[in-house]
Amino acid sequence: RRHRTSSVPPAGESHALSGTTDVRRRRRHNTRARTQRTCKTTTTTTTTRAAASAQDDASGGVENVVIIGSGPAGYTAAIYAGRANLRPLVFEGFQAGGVPGGQLMTTTEVENFPGFPEGITGPDLMDKMRKQAERWGAVMHTEDVETVDFSTRPFTIRSSDREVKANSVILATGATAKRLGIPAEQTLWSKGISACAICDGASPIFKDEEVAVVGGGDTATEEAVYLTKYCKHVHLLVRGPTMRASKAMQDRVIQHKGITVHYNTECVDALPNSKGLLGSLKLRDTANGDERRLNVKGLFYGIGHTPNSKIYGNQIELDSAGYVVVKDGSKTSLEGVFSAGDLHDQEYRQAITAAGSGCMAAITVERYLTENNLLIEYHQSKQKAQPASKTVEDAEPEAEDSETFDIEATKHYGQFALRKLYHESDRVLMVMYSSPTCGPCRRLKPMLDKVVQEYDSKVHYVEIDIVADPEIAEAAGVAGTPTTQIFYKKERLKVLSGVKMKSEYREVIESAIGAPAPATEAPAPVAPEPVGASSGKR
Repeated sequence: RRHRTSSVPPAGESHALSGTTDVRRRRRHNTRARTQRTCKTTTTTTTTRAAASAQDDASGGVENVVIIGSGPAGYTAAIYAGRANLRPLVFEGFQAGGVPGGQLMTTTEVENFPGFPEGITGPDLMDKMRKQAERWGAVMHTEDVETVDFSTRPFTIRSSDREVKANSVILATGATAKRLGIPAEQTLWSKGISACAICDGASPIFKDEEVAVVGGGDTATEEAVYLTKYCKHVHLLVRGPTMRASKAMQDRVIQHKGITVHYNTECVDALPNSKGLLGSLKLRDTANGDERRLNVKGLFYGIGHTPNSKIYGNQIELDSAGYVVVKDGSKTSLEGVFSAGDLHDQEYRQAITAAGSGCMAAITVERYLTENNLLIEYHQSKQKAQPASKTVEDAEPEAEDSETFDIEATKHYGQFALRKLYHESDRVLMVMYSSPTCGPCRRLKPMLDKVVQEYDSKVHYVEIDIVADPEIAEAAGVAGTPTTQIFYKKERLKVLSGVKMKSEYREVIESAIGAPAPATEAPAPVAPEPVGASSGKR
């Protein structure tokens, strides 16, 4: 999670990142090199369907490069590989190691990524990078890679939905936020304990309450500042005598009246209140061993990360902490396999360095493919830059009321629609709770759109913004976002927290379609009387 970083310029400004002259010089050099080595290339100049088919035939169904992971490293690698006509295939992931976009999807303001003088949110930055990669021909699959086989060539990559072969692979799976490991984690996770303040901080259970953040680096200090928007007071628990955060973030925390910094303090356990939610923390002074209690309703972690390298097993060299060992910038111990970003970077861990690492990996891949006569080029048609315009998908949805609600429509928004659908719908009802700053929510929405479209008139979908409709979220017991609740004939079938595979949502829907009505009703997610209720418009 890197608040201190990040940005590839928006689509249309890609030369600004690398330097126009250097890029052109490298392109001329690479073109001459490819000609001299008589590498395999196609003669098409556009990406029409017929051309794509011919190119696929030439490649024998083997990809030039597969990029495993997203975030600034994976997306930047995709941008550079796309501009080199490699047509990279990207497995973005969504559960293993977090959601597509990586740790920046759970970061608020990124203030030190070049090109954004006013700052930019982590999710906005990742959206721009993703769109730029797609513009240059990257093929995106929002799926987790489950196994890789580097023992034979071409390499084999298997995801939750497909199997592909590739002549080269860029590993950009990054790192995952660590947990504290206290005994109460098992029972109080998502009931007051969280590893993502950006995802869960807006939850009603934390509103106007005191909360704590564990950690002394940039991640922890960022989360502490962010939580002051919703919480009464934030306690920052720093295990040592000083913070490790940047000077700018330290100053911001120390000067903030809504934050108290507790040095030489560690959390050893948490205790529930009468409702089964987090009620207090058991703290220990690391200097003298004294213990004390701190009454808080929330505990958020910002204590470092673990590299997402388990999937690679013993096929490439890892160090004792599980980080990939690289040489010459991005080369792993196995020829044809390259690493980018936090998967091997233990020192800098910034979005800008991850992006640079992705650039290095893509350029090295192009050279590797060319030198080994493996490169198949996928030329793209030239397109004139179009002025930016807001699409229907980008438009801010408005909560429905009695005049705008249409039960025949599939997608809905706001508490009025939820009340009406809960009582009147004869379809499966899917309710997705989100918040404006929730990065994972942005990735889940298009996934759920696809699932809902598959079932046409058999599903009703409604989105609830927990900031606009906090009382609805509280009544539904939502402690973090995204949370998806699925109902059928007033029975709650399943609660799915976070981002799951599409198959999990499909299984719940299919189990309900055609099933008889339940004998008893589950508690309504909202108060039963829709008359006179607020529409929740923003």
